Amino acid sequence: MRNLTAPFVVPGPSGVTVRTRLKQLTAADEEVLRQVGAHLGTLACRDLKARCHDGLGHDAKAWAARKRELTPLSSARWAGAITKATHEQWALARRGALAHLQNLESGVRTLRHRLALPLDQKGSKKAPGGYRSRREWHAKDRRLHVLEDRLARERADWEAGTVHVVRGGKRLARMRHQLPAARLTETQWRERWEAARWFLRADGESGKQYGNETIRIAPDGEVSIRLPAPLKQLANAPHGRYVLTGRVAFAHREQEWTDRVAANRAVAYRIHHDVTRARWYVTASWQKPITRTIPLAAALADGVIGVDTNADHLAAWRLDMHGNPTGSPRRFSYDLTGPAGHRDAQLRHALTRLLHWARTCGVRALAVEDLDFTAEKTREKHGGRKRFRQLVSGLPTGRLHARLVSMADAMGLTVIAVDPAYTSRWGAQHWQKPLTSKNRRTTRHDAASIAIGRRAQGHPLRRRTTPPRAHRSDVHGPWIAQAGGDAPGREGPRRRVPGPRTRSVPPDAERTRATRTPTTVRGVRSEREWVQDPLLLTHQER
Repeated sequence: MRNLTAPFVVPGPSGVTVRTRLKQLTAADEEVLRQVGAHLGTLACRDLKARCHDGLGHDAKAWAARKRELTPLSSARWAGAITKATHEQWALARRGALAHLQNLESGVRTLRHRLALPLDQKGSKKAPGGYRSRREWHAKDRRLHVLEDRLARERADWEAGTVHVVRGGKRLARMRHQLPAARLTETQWRERWEAARWFLRADGESGKQYGNETIRIAPDGEVSIRLPAPLKQLANAPHGRYVLTGRVAFAHREQEWTDRVAANRAVAYRIHHDVTRARWYVTASWQKPITRTIPLAAALADGVIGVDTNADHLAAWRLDMHGNPTGSPRRFSYDLTGPAGHRDAQLRHALTRLLHWARTCGVRALAVEDLDFTAEKTREKHGGRKRFRQLVSGLPTGRLHARLVSMADAMGLTVIAVDPAYTSRWGAQHWQKPLTSKNRRTTRHDAASIAIGRRAQGHPLRRRTTPPRAHRSDVHGPWIAQAGGDAPGREGPRRRVPGPRTRSVPPDAERTRATRTPTTVRGVRSEREWVQDPLLLTHQER
């Protein structure tokens, strides 16, 4: 069994992002936005090309030189926003190249190990076995040579600092060669491609009017843009600015955004165009101080809700402060088929129901698994288990956890991350059968949620530690794993119940039976009442 990491309180989000639609735009407004986005997008493409050409030899002087070249063609703030976005995109591509390199190394290592084993040799829990047939062995040997060539190429690019970036997205670029399959015409694809390569993004600056000097949104919803130098003739306001006809209003976190804008605190904006819907959107984002995490014991004072993440639902069960499941399990389903917007809405809806239920239960903490499947869904490790690889790839671990932490912080709840090792196996082994009855069917996922919650509380995952056989009676009293060393009377005898010790006669039998009205005669008291002889009890006790 591998070592388990201790549970920890997940820190809150460090930023906020809200989006709304730009409505009531005229044809002139849309044309100005198109020209500004296309012009700045061209500058961003040139800057990204220069940054990729510098590679690992880039320094602060090269950054300043690139910014000086962009300033006459746009403005100082536009140039700063473009160069910053270029650095972020290059760094993201660099991290992706490292992840791909590690994935190739893992695949090559697995193939070499399995090819060195005899055919049809069984593997162990930590190492796979040999291949099943000579035909499969030959196919995997060819794939090993292919992966070695890719690994050598990627390793050379990594050492040289070469990254491969496509502004607008590699998927959209490859879609150009498969237009009939994508059900797009060349004109429709061209519109999407150009809109994806536009640049309409401006970073905020505290102390400036409404928190942003380039893209400015007033508290009343008025939007104005600082035009680049070559497009000054399009201005309809002083100081080379263009004021849009439409107004914006943020439905989500409106008061927080209004307070920040009124105080002239930094707010970053991004304007983008949805070609499919023919709509314009604006996204506002700003940083916020990270919520101070409370101690783990304080978060678990009122119990915890264990949440098991699955491909199509969230299984949750409430546990009290002693680790005992209370109530019935809950299931929050979602559908991850369809476009990205539909999948994101399904996740938010499921998490909203989960958090509302947690508030009604009076619980302040939710326990989730700290899942990371970056190294568990490779083709070489699970080549024959296609359905398992699809299941693991479909789990929305990263997006779901980010959403959960953000939404829980807004509702005043705490998220606790635990090690996911053996939660499903031990939960089904110790909790599934005891909690299954005629009226309730406990699934494996429900039992796993109990194991997750108990691990967050520090309790063992098994139901009860069985005492020695000689101590299963009243010799030392009830003995459970949750009782601490300082619990008073944890190994003392049971409290004596007053009354006779025989099991056939309840306490105070003489008094109760002498005054009891028989039910065999309708409301008529019997003339002869039977009274228990006290000597008989004494004789029985002996």
